[in-house]
Amino acid sequence: MIQKLSDSKTWIAREHDRPAGMEIQLLKRTLVLPWSQFLHAEGDDDMIIVTYATHGISISGAGLRSLLTDLCNQRVSLLREPARAYRFASDPGPHITSILIQKVG
Repeated sequence: MIQKLSDSKTWIAREHDRPAGMEIQLLKRTLVLPWSQFLHAEGDDDMIIVTYATHGISISGAGLRSLLTDLCNQRVSLLREPARAYRFASDPGPHITSILIQKVG
């Protein structure tokens, strides 16, 4: 199933099927990581740390507990770093403001 992602939506989680990997769209590059290399995720409403065998991902935003649940259930197919215009919007719902990726080792 292909979903059109609105400009302000920053992640997609599938309800019924588990994707093989997670695509992370940054402003200048895209990274795809397989769920088979997922180790764990931890965090709260403001920040989540996701650890893969090869990369560490820091996600900042607001209302991120639902994203943390989706990550732990390996249902997230897409994370998207918002364009600058959406980073400071006063969106009352859950949203990502920044994503930082670092290679491990």
